[in-house]
Amino acid sequence: MALVSAVPLDSRLCLCRKLFGFCHGLKAIHTTIPNLRKMCSGGRSTTPAMSMSSTTSVCNDDGVPRRIGGHHSNLWDDDSIDSLSTSYEAPSYRERADRLIGEVKDMFNLMSVEDGEPISPLNDLYQRLWMVDSVERLGIDRHFQNEIKSALDHVYSYWSEKGIGRGRESAVTDLNSTALGLRTLRLHGYIVSSHVLDHFKNEKGQFTCSAIQTEGEIRHVLNLFRASLIAFRGEKVMEEAEIFSTMFLKDALQKIPPSGLSQEIEYLLEFGWHTNLPRMETRMYIDVFGEDTTFETPSLIRERLLELAKLEFNIFHSLVKRELQCLSRWWKDYGFPQITFSRHRHVEYYTLAACIANDPKHSAFRLGFAKICHMITVLDDIYDTFGTMEELELLTAAFKRWDPSSIECLPDYMKGVYMAVYDNINEMAREAQKIQGRDTVSYVRKSWEAFIDAYMQEAKWISSRYLPTFKEYLDNGKVSFGSRITTLEPMLTLGFPLPPRMLQEIDFPSKFNDLICAILRLKGDTQCYKADRARGEEASSVSCYMKDHPRLTEEDAVNYINAMVNELTKELNWELLRPDSSVPISYKKPGFDICRVFHYGYKYRDGFSVASVEIKNLVTRTVVETVPL
Repeated sequence: MALVSAVPLDSRLCLCRKLFGFCHGLKAIHTTIPNLRKMCSGGRSTTPAMSMSSTTSVCNDDGVPRRIGGHHSNLWDDDSIDSLSTSYEAPSYRERADRLIGEVKDMFNLMSVEDGEPISPLNDLYQRLWMVDSVERLGIDRHFQNEIKSALDHVYSYWSEKGIGRGRESAVTDLNSTALGLRTLRLHGYIVSSHVLDHFKNEKGQFTCSAIQTEGEIRHVLNLFRASLIAFRGEKVMEEAEIFSTMFLKDALQKIPPSGLSQEIEYLLEFGWHTNLPRMETRMYIDVFGEDTTFETPSLIRERLLELAKLEFNIFHSLVKRELQCLSRWWKDYGFPQITFSRHRHVEYYTLAACIANDPKHSAFRLGFAKICHMITVLDDIYDTFGTMEELELLTAAFKRWDPSSIECLPDYMKGVYMAVYDNINEMAREAQKIQGRDTVSYVRKSWEAFIDAYMQEAKWISSRYLPTFKEYLDNGKVSFGSRITTLEPMLTLGFPLPPRMLQEIDFPSKFNDLICAILRLKGDTQCYKADRARGEEASSVSCYMKDHPRLTEEDAVNYINAMVNELTKELNWELLRPDSSVPISYKKPGFDICRVFHYGYKYRDGFSVASVEIKNLVTRTVVETVPL
């Protein structure tokens, strides 16, 4: 490992205070390249943080060999944000939406009337499930939580080991109703066994279908596919259902004409559950909702649901503009635009947060998540690429001191970043205190210290060209990915109290948190390891697994890690939904959804380095564009 300095760190900190005045008053640090002659050691830093590669660049006159990632610039400037529409802020839209909410609640309530029209005992169970599923996929379910619980309680009261039929008086069970019921009830915490699906196999133990693929049968298998994704580890019937339904649906796509049904199938086969972001699905479902003619729901119900979904989508869109303007000001106030060697993805991170938290009152969650993710990205580029070992030692020590005066010891380009982290953690802690009734700064600081230590460990590995074992790497990588700190403070600003005992069942050291951290580190590596290796960052789960198993090819290692992610994901499903947990699913859901956000980002590539393809399209579809009413 490279030596950082002949002067002890504490001595350098003291020397720095003598050399420079305190400058906390200025948030923005308008310096692109660090002035290394102002280092705490009083001299110029010369030890690169990592081995040099073909991306090495010497910056200006400091003479220090530095590497840059060559990332594309920010894609969303102020003009892009200012051009967003706010036309749906008019009170008339909110008033119309509120009237529709009342009407939909009345529709839910009608389902509780025995033999009420259009509900009959031959279709009442499926009707309730369809209503719940529809409001959830249309992104308006937050208005109907009581109605949803009542509807699902009714369905569950008729649930049997063989599933359910379309109605409480149906003579036989029905695959479509049972599959939708299994999925919906499981997601809401009801105890339902996947073995109900065994009753829909033939005598050979296989799922079957008719030779003629009708629209109705295709939709039934589509719900079977959706149910199969909510699988726990060891559920063989769910694996079989997923394999069967995937093959069936791919075959159906070759035979049916382009339509709303084909669009829905393509979407669900592409994104499944763990990369399917709620607002993204809502945008798709708005386009295809109402085309299902296999279930005779009165057109008035469909029209009201669709109109409400469009209004809510667009009303939230108006709020997005204000929040993005606030985020952009923050980004500029701390001098981030001048850090030209780093990625700037604050708008993309905000979009991802908006895709999982579209309740207007959760502004602190959305903005907090976006800010933390952006700061982590900049720190990642500092620790992995740009910073020297001397600078990284100083920055790490500054985070541990947790004092604004620590910036006296830092090169100029680090000062704004440090203050952004310091101020943001304190600001979010004040917001969290309103909900939690206690100061969470100390608790959050410890999570950041662990995160920075993990970054520093990786920098040392890179500098010394040490390739750790797979276990060494993963233990550290679960922390350095940063998923814990991107979840912790934003989650504490949501509207539910998390006492310390309950928080520890979601946060570190819970299995729930450990699984999320492992999944994201492993999944991220499968998309990033080649680019990282080209920049001189050799350590990844792929390379470390190959070190432990020298006879394996790179493809073997990637396949193993993907299989590992698949199994860990099923374990995470269980930790989210397990019925014996003392923590409500709704409390764990934000952490789970943040896992889905990052999982989506790594679906095709490292979408946080190359944000000009799928992520850009996501921003356009869910944040930039409204839907026509």
